[in-house]
Amino acid sequence: MTAAENVCYTLINVPMDSEPPSEISLKNDLKGDVKLKTEALKKVIIMILNGEKLPGLLMTIIRFVLPLQDHTIKKLLLVFWEIVPKTTPDGRLLQEMILVCDAYRKDLQHPNEFIRGSTLRFLCKLKEAELLEPLMPAIRACLEHRHSYVRRNAVLAIYTIYRNFEHLIPDAPELIHDFLVNEKDASCKRNAFMMLIHADQDRALDYLSTCIDQVQTFGDILQLVIVELIYKVCHANPSERARFIRCIYNLLQSSSPAVKYEAAGTLVTLSSAPTAIKAAAQCYIDLIIKESDNNVKLIVLDRLIELKEHPSHERVLQDLVMDILRVLSTPDLEVRKKTLQLALDLVSSRNVEELVIVLKKEVIKTNNVTEHEDTDKYRQLLVRTLHSCSVRFPDMAANVIPVLMEFLSDNNEAAAADVLEFVREAIQRFDNLRPLIVEKMLEVFHAIKSVKIYRGALWILGEYCSTKEDIQSVMTEVRRSLGEIPIVESEIKKEAGELKPEEEVSVGPVQKLVTEMGTYATQSALSSSRPAKKEEDRPPLRGFLLDGDFFVAASLATTLTKIALRYVSLVQEKKKQNSFIAEAMLLMATILHLGKSSLPKKPITDDDVDRISLCLKVLSECSPLMNDIFNKECRQSLSHMLSAKLEEEKLSQKKESEKRNVTVQPDDPISFMQLTAKNEMSSKEDQFQLSLLAAMGNTQRKEAADPLASKLNKVTQLTGFSDPVYAEAYVHVNQYDIVLDVLVVNQTSDTLQNCTLELATLGDLKLVEKPSPLTLAPHDFANIKANVKVASTENGIIFGNIVYDVSGAASDRNCVVLSDIHIDIMDYIQPASCTDAEFRQMWAEFEWENKVTVNTNIIDLNEYLQHILKSTNMKCLTPEKALSGYCGFMAANLYARSIFGEDALANVSIEKPIHLGPEAPVTGHIRIRAKSQGMALSLGDKINLSQKKTSL
Repeated sequence: MTAAENVCYTLINVPMDSEPPSEISLKNDLKGDVKLKTEALKKVIIMILNGEKLPGLLMTIIRFVLPLQDHTIKKLLLVFWEIVPKTTPDGRLLQEMILVCDAYRKDLQHPNEFIRGSTLRFLCKLKEAELLEPLMPAIRACLEHRHSYVRRNAVLAIYTIYRNFEHLIPDAPELIHDFLVNEKDASCKRNAFMMLIHADQDRALDYLSTCIDQVQTFGDILQLVIVELIYKVCHANPSERARFIRCIYNLLQSSSPAVKYEAAGTLVTLSSAPTAIKAAAQCYIDLIIKESDNNVKLIVLDRLIELKEHPSHERVLQDLVMDILRVLSTPDLEVRKKTLQLALDLVSSRNVEELVIVLKKEVIKTNNVTEHEDTDKYRQLLVRTLHSCSVRFPDMAANVIPVLMEFLSDNNEAAAADVLEFVREAIQRFDNLRPLIVEKMLEVFHAIKSVKIYRGALWILGEYCSTKEDIQSVMTEVRRSLGEIPIVESEIKKEAGELKPEEEVSVGPVQKLVTEMGTYATQSALSSSRPAKKEEDRPPLRGFLLDGDFFVAASLATTLTKIALRYVSLVQEKKKQNSFIAEAMLLMATILHLGKSSLPKKPITDDDVDRISLCLKVLSECSPLMNDIFNKECRQSLSHMLSAKLEEEKLSQKKESEKRNVTVQPDDPISFMQLTAKNEMSSKEDQFQLSLLAAMGNTQRKEAADPLASKLNKVTQLTGFSDPVYAEAYVHVNQYDIVLDVLVVNQTSDTLQNCTLELATLGDLKLVEKPSPLTLAPHDFANIKANVKVASTENGIIFGNIVYDVSGAASDRNCVVLSDIHIDIMDYIQPASCTDAEFRQMWAEFEWENKVTVNTNIIDLNEYLQHILKSTNMKCLTPEKALSGYCGFMAANLYARSIFGEDALANVSIEKPIHLGPEAPVTGHIRIRAKSQGMALSLGDKINLSQKKTSL
């Protein structure tokens, strides 16, 4: 034990600014009334915790405080006797302790059950066998007390005494076993059973065998301990499985969610039979549906996902896909996301039809729900899941497409864009579905509200309308969407006020005017409000153009050119050919005229003018080369893109399956369960121990095989070797907190009293508790632990000093200043992936940007990109194919997410200055965007620090 652990067992928060009272004043207070005694006793406890000895007060407390019956004083005395030194310097028990022992013997026979119970709890903390020996008969007698509070604490006291000093109560297991058989209270039974598990497992098993059929009637706290016992016994001795597995099956039906969860986890580790896996999975699914806490849902979902990772379990879970989909009734988006991903991983040709039916119902449901922030995102998730199903099972596409195409007219552009992407892929892959898709597209075309979706729909119609009737329908829809032409003339007429008969409004005196074009205009009191109404009634395409969005016009020109060229090849009559081409050219010309006029909010760009002019020229000439480019090569480009995407998906799936399939090398040793020694068995990870560590935040990360990545790499030296106090810290980063394990070494020949580690933080870090002071003997050392909470992803600095008093010296406190500890942002950043649309949306939304200039000695573009990915923990979203080849420059998008859910985006734009020779380093910029300033700056600093490659 270190000095720090010797000083105290119970930590009490102390205000450090008050002056410590003298021993004489404390003596006087301890002889006063109850109130004064209480305050004085508190001060004594605090002083002893701070390292003061105060031996002179011991007899005063025994004489004037110990006989009191006040409950507050009794509680404080328990703390006092726990921390006060009870032995002389040579290790013998103090004589006064006999009096204390007698007082506690009386307390163990006190009529008040609270005093008995709290005294028994105190005895659990005593480490002196001489003090405990006279109390043993009284402790045994407490097992028969009428009140359960006393009995359950008596069991705990007997357990700790048996564990520490077996000779004081050698028959403890037998005594507790008899107690357990006759006991009725659940908490007492639980404590007794837990003692037997750790002290005498055979007796615990004997007891369990006698009451194995009544286990379901026990309280949940006892059931949890029974599950733990069965887990440990069956792992240590596999032959016992058959005896207890039925009990675990029964506990799956327990009314307590905690018991069901632990029983399911235990069942999976004990048996890999399909019935066991199915029962455990069914139990997990029920827990997810019934539990209201989203955190619980996510934890249990993770257990289901872990089950799926095992190849032999996957088949069993495939039959439960429909049950898993019941979890979609949860409104939380994260739960739904994980559920859909799990269902998609488990879907097979046997259940895909049912899955699609459920997903279609869910999609329709989202349409009827009042708009909520997550509804749109959920709809996107459903669309993507259906998309993946249709790609994997082409037979399903015909059922899915009609439902999804209704959403092209959705107000939420993101969901509509996902549908469009799916439709584009489906129409290219599945020839038999083309007529159906084109027909549905023409139906919803006029209702599309978003310009981006409109452009995509135009492209699909232009590319895949192959019959004369479809081409005519597209032209009709375009004319309908464009409204009356020529556009400029009709708009001027409207602005001038020429109304159609059904729009006339006779309000007040109406005055007829003649415009400069010679037409009549009507002027009335409502003339100012009428254009707003007309704007609403504008056909969609006309509205986009008048808003100045002429990119859609360039897209329309391409579509018209494609269908006109196709129409010419389908129809032999020259008159019809010319008529159709003329109509297409008229539409393009009227759009060009509109772009050059002052009517749109923004004039047409030169790029769009060039595109429309080119299309006009192509239609006027109709050359076979242009026909090939417009009608064949466009589709080939899409085909190449889709096949590359599919190849990438297959590659990632292959990597995943390779990870999951455990390969056994030819020379690997085979371990037979029956031949395994017991001590080897215990080396298997204990899931109860692991879950306890996880709950305490002490999850042990698997250290890398590389010796440089070991713990020593995280040790920071805080003071110099010549300082009177040497200190170094091991920085252990957990998810939301940092644990500093500081080694403090007294390098002097003096005793250092009140040696205190004082820490302060910079950045979004917060010190949880002040480390307690300690006394260091000459050349002694101690470990001090300090916890720092982390709230967000940014670089933080921990700084501070060590202050101490030298024993016997009259000088002021001494101080050693510590070096700063820098907390690395990389401990919180993990690679993540998102779609291009999500990346662009976040790029537009995030307001903090940090532009880092490339300053490196790396001369290869790809090597520099890999170096940045490695040093920032980010993932490259740009596909490998887009980065392959060499052209002197490179652009790539990177993405990562912190453990706090913050997103970090980066765009790398780099080039190789060829004019400076082959050895010239890479130049360019990296732009980082994040929601918070700290994240953007910290990531920029990290890139700046690690840009240059260090030669090993």
